[in-house]
Amino acid sequence: MDASIWVGVRERVQALIAAPGGDRVFGAIGHRFFLADPLTPAELADLEGQTGVSLPGEYRGFLLLVGAGGAGPSYGVYPVRLIQGRWRWEGDGAELADLSRLAEPFPREGADPEAVQLLLSEHPEEEDFEEIEDFDDAIEAWEERWEPLMWSADRTVGAIVISTLGCAAREWLIISGPERGRIWFDNRADDEDLKPLLDETGAPMTFTHWYLAWLEKAERQLASAPAAG
Repeated sequence: MDASIWVGVRERVQALIAAPGGDRVFGAIGHRFFLADPLTPAELADLEGQTGVSLPGEYRGFLLLVGAGGAGPSYGVYPVRLIQGRWRWEGDGAELADLSRLAEPFPREGADPEAVQLLLSEHPEEEDFEEIEDFDDAIEAWEERWEPLMWSADRTVGAIVISTLGCAAREWLIISGPERGRIWFDNRADDEDLKPLLDETGAPMTFTHWYLAWLEKAERQLASAPAAG
């Protein structure tokens, strides 16, 4: 991948720090348009050596030329940091990614839709129980069946959590397998399986498109913001 696409992007993001009306951009209240320093080639090599994978080319270029995380779609791109000698991504739900399994192909298919719908139809409802304790027991038993179905670690091998939209809705960057380099949306908190994020044409969203589409939209929003004073 030609990393030149990232040339000047860091400066464009930093220019938004002083723009009026920054809070008009969703998620900017969290990242404030600040970016972490880019990784050095040596740091990137260490990260890839430790995780045992070569990161997707678009993301590698971002890490080297834009930043190791910070300002970006939703509440920002999760930063990757070296903590006590170990590299890790930091952010809400980042621990859901198994960094020891990043080389395994990410599975396109999730839980059996029929099994999901059947289990959802059996979800206990509080009004069906006379005692709250009985309802609590029923919910606990149901969740013991639900979690292995929807939240198995096998569902997200070969991927990292890259951003959050809040309320446990997250976005994943696929590291390995046929979906490598693409973004998937995770709304399992609302009982929906992961699905590929699509652009305005219905095409799978790559990391570059995901990031630059956000930047261009933010620039348009802030260019139309009224000046302070």
